[in-house]
Formats: sequence, C-alpha cells, structure tokens
Amino acid sequence: MIRYGSDHIEEMKFSSLHMSIECRDHQWIDITLKPQLTTDSATVPEDLTDFTILVICNHGGIIAQMVPQDIGCDCEYQLTFLEKEQIKSFILSEAVQQQIKQAAAQM
Repeated sequence: MIRYGSDHIEEMKFSSLHMSIECRDHQWIDITLKPQLTTDSATVPEDLTDFTILVICNHGGIIAQMVPQDIGCDCEYQLTFLEKEQIKSFILSEAVQQQIKQAAAQM
C-alpha cells in the first residue's frame, strides 16, 4: 500500500479474500473484501483499525473502482499496481463472476 503523499511502498500479498456482495442499485454492485495476507507479505499499516477493500462493479462484473477502507470509510492509502492485480484476478474468477450475476439477478 502507499500512503498518500509518501514515496514508500509496502506490497501486500493476499493468501485469500473473504467477500460480501451487496447490490447498491440497478447499476452498481459493492463487493467488500477482507484480505488475509501471506506470511511473506508486508503487513497492514498499523494506523488502520479494520482494513477492507471496497470493489465497485457494474452488474456485468466489470470493475469500476477499488478503494482501500478503514472501518468502512475511505482511508489515506492507495493500493499498489500488484495489489490491484491480485484483486482483479479474484473478482474476474469464474466463481466470483457467478456470484455477481446472481446478486444482480435478485435486484
């Protein structure tokens, strides 16, 4: 992760991502991810109390935005390119795409 205004980068590697899906409206689906880190990963910054990642997708499963959060609110960190790639790979997996389609169909 990168703290806004800093040039120091800590790369987190996710061993798993626990998710919850919620349809916001007829256009957007909010996916909240709670990451588990690998043993060789950088740690979550100490000043974050309850780190999660909000992924906003359309009903077709296309990612619009990825937002690191602390206690459900935007925080002063941004994800690195490699962290975003891990999340993208997870969201685009067949199993998750199927769950997105099911959530959208219930709208």
